[in-house]
Amino acid sequence: MYTGSVTSVVVSVRVPKWVKDKLEAYGINISEFIRRKLMEEVERLEHEELSKLLDDLVKEFEGRVDVYELTRLVDEVRKER
Repeated sequence: MYTGSVTSVVVSVRVPKWVKDKLEAYGINISEFIRRKLMEEVERLEHEELSKLLDDLVKEFEGRVDVYELTRLVDEVRKER
């Protein structure tokens, strides 16, 4: 999850007063909780998007790429770094 320094914007949300009161009663930092959940959702969506892209690439190159050779090449590139 990205937690670096970035320009931020304000996002507001309306919830019933009882929800806010309950969250505060449980000691939940509402802004931090919402910030964390929004970032987790972005991460989940990006992971889902990349997974679909990878599935599409696998289907496109199926039978044309030797998986073992590809793995060897990836390992080789990683060792060079």
